[in-house]
Amino acid sequence: MYNQSLGADEASALGNFSVHLRSSLCVIALLCLLSASALSQQTSSSGDATIPAARLLQPADLVEMLRSSSGEKPLILQVGSRVLYAEAHIPGSEYAGAAGEDSGLKGLEARVESLPRNRLLVIYCGCCPWINCPNIRAAYRKLASMGFTQMKVLYIENNFGSDWVAKGYPVEKGR
Repeated sequence: MYNQSLGADEASALGNFSVHLRSSLCVIALLCLLSASALSQQTSSSGDATIPAARLLQPADLVEMLRSSSGEKPLILQVGSRVLYAEAHIPGSEYAGAAGEDSGLKGLEARVESLPRNRLLVIYCGCCPWINCPNIRAAYRKLASMGFTQMKVLYIENNFGSDWVAKGYPVEKGR
């Protein structure tokens, strides 16, 4: 196992080094696993690591907000595909442009540019599963960079059809 020309002290030192190296590698591997686990929990508990959990709004909560006679009504902006918006959208919402594209981000920016930064906004997409959506994070980042402080992001886990329409929540078509 060890080079036979090594003395007993050198062989012992080499053996101790090998044990320490293996122990260090185990500790490093354990730390990597713990870090990955913590990141995974942060992402799954907030829906997305780039959108804070406090900014997420569940569909049922938005329905209640819209039905309520008190309080400020939010400006609701759909930041996905125009085709999906035309098929079905939240009543009173506006199409702002597909935020995953430069032209969509410019449209979103133009729509909100003159608004007070404390205006209550709700953005949503619903084109596909949340984790794969090319629009919602870009829209969130744009609005956050513009200084909007009262922004909510509608958490649509799968798609607008299954997480809104199929649950019997109100919809409009066209426009």
